[in-house]
Amino acid sequence: MLRIAVPNKGMLSEPAWNMLSEAGYRLRSNPRQLVVEDPDNEIELFYLRPIDIAVYVGRGTVDVGVTGRDLLLNSGTKAVEHLQLGFGASTFRFAAPNESGIEDLADIDGKRVASSFDKLVDDYLKEHGIHADIIHLDGAVESSVHLGVADLIADVVSTGTTLRNAGLRIFAEPILHSEAILIRSPRISIEDERLIVLSRRLQGVLTAQRYVLMDYDIPVSKVAIAVGITPGFESPTVSSLHDKQWAAVRAMVPKQQVNNLMDRLYEIGARAIIVTALQASRM
Repeated sequence: MLRIAVPNKGMLSEPAWNMLSEAGYRLRSNPRQLVVEDPDNEIELFYLRPIDIAVYVGRGTVDVGVTGRDLLLNSGTKAVEHLQLGFGASTFRFAAPNESGIEDLADIDGKRVASSFDKLVDDYLKEHGIHADIIHLDGAVESSVHLGVADLIADVVSTGTTLRNAGLRIFAEPILHSEAILIRSPRISIEDERLIVLSRRLQGVLTAQRYVLMDYDIPVSKVAIAVGITPGFESPTVSSLHDKQWAAVRAMVPKQQVNNLMDRLYEIGARAIIVTALQASRM
C-alpha cells in the first residue's frame, strides 16, 4: 500500500481531505482515527501534525504527504516537492516596528529576528550574506518585538491586519511564496505506479476545480476565430452539424474566464452556449 500523510488539523487539513475525497479515496469516519486503510485503492492514510509530515516523509516512514512548501523547507529533510495542490497560498515576509530604521534586507544584519520558521529564515538570510540572531517561537511572533525579545519578525502574511495592529510594517521582498504541496520520500521512485495513480487523480481534481466544458455552435466561417477565443486546456474539438453552415465546438476553459468568453463568442455569432462542470478523473 502507498502510505500517505495528511494534516490532522490546521488551514491545510480540510482542503486536503476534500481533495482526497474528490479523488475517490476513503477518509476517516471520526476525528479520533489516526490511520485509515483503503484496500480498494491500495493506500493507507496517516493523520499527522502538519509540522511533522515532512519529517515522516523525509525519513521514508511514509511515502508521500500533504504539507506546505514553507513547512517542507523549514524541516530540513530530504523530502521532495512533487505536485502543487492549488490551495493554502501564503506569503512569508519580514516585518519591523513602524518607528524603526529597518528598511531593507541589509538592515537585518546583526539584528534579532523572531520566527516560527527559524531554519527557513536563517537559510534565506545566509544566502543573501546576512547574519542575524534567529529566535524560534511557536506562535504569536508579532508580540516578540513589543516584549523586547526581537528587533523584527519573519512570518506568514495574508492581509497584514495583525501586523498593523502590532505596530509592525512589512519591508523587503517576500522570503517565500508558499502553498499546499504533495511531497514524496526520496525512497520512492517517481516511476512508482502507485505514485503515478495518486498524482493522476489529484491532477484530475485540480483540472475539475479550475476548468469547465464549454459547448457552442458557431458559423463555419468563424471557427478559426472562435477556437482562438477558446483554445482551452487541450485543443478544442470541432464537429460538423446537420446544417453545413455551422459547426459545434467543445473546449475546456478556465472557470474564471467563462463570462468574458461567452460575451466574446456571442459577439462573433455563436449560439447555444452550454457550460458544464467537469468531474474529477479517478482512473
